[in-house]
Amino acid sequence: MLLKKRGFALSLGVGLLAVVCVAQAQTDIPTSQNMLYVKSLAASCAACHGTDGKAAEGSQIASLAGLDKNYLASQMKAFKAGTRPATVMHQISKGYSDIQIDTIASYFAALKK
Repeated sequence: MLLKKRGFALSLGVGLLAVVCVAQAQTDIPTSQNMLYVKSLAASCAACHGTDGKAAEGSQIASLAGLDKNYLASQMKAFKAGTRPATVMHQISKGYSDIQIDTIASYFAALKK
């Protein structure tokens, strides 16, 4: 009987821990580790779209800073699906999951234009 109670308690503890971890992963509260991850995702965009999503003045490449989060995410997903014309964005976008795309979109949307 004691073993059954311990097994149940252990299972319950593991289950609660999993729920807490998932809830923490889904929060919008930035931690330094989360921000480092987000910035590392966004850094790959800097070569073309400029540091902090601000393309060079006069460039034909879009600045990403301050654009609407939903717009950015939908455009990246359209590149990924091949439904929006592009030169290199089809290949670049395929390297990201939809969650990563949403994360990148949120990051650039939060920046000032």
